[in-house]
Amino acid sequence: MPTLWVDADACPRVARDIIVRAAERTATITWFVANHQIPLPPSKWVKSLAVSHGFDAADNEIVARLVPGDLLVTADLPLAMEALDKGGMVMTNRGEALTRDNIRARVQMRDFMETLRASGEHTGGPKGYADSDRREFANALDRWMARHVKR
Repeated sequence: MPTLWVDADACPRVARDIIVRAAERTATITWFVANHQIPLPPSKWVKSLAVSHGFDAADNEIVARLVPGDLLVTADLPLAMEALDKGGMVMTNRGEALTRDNIRARVQMRDFMETLRASGEHTGGPKGYADSDRREFANALDRWMARHVKR
């Protein structure tokens, strides 16, 4: 049975709540990994792992523990690429699937935007987490659970 890994440092609370409910409903082991303790309800299925505050410490811990077939929820593109290289599946907290087919283009666009910002261009930040994002994520997670979690 696959494990669900959550890059919890930047995971919106509403997405975290969706993940907790899905883990409980499907009896799926779920780990929230962050550089600090994440408040979670008591659960047999949902666990929190606080790692050292070093650069990429949470990312490194996730990659070390992830096995092929596990799902990672993250918006961190380099972490997503490492998870895909290990045979994991990746979804953003907005419900977008990141795959070997689309990850390189996403990383290149991110790098391009960083170059623009470094040159002084104002590119704006990510859009806020809207109700439509919540719905898309919940639906995508439900579809993944239906396909990959055997009850």
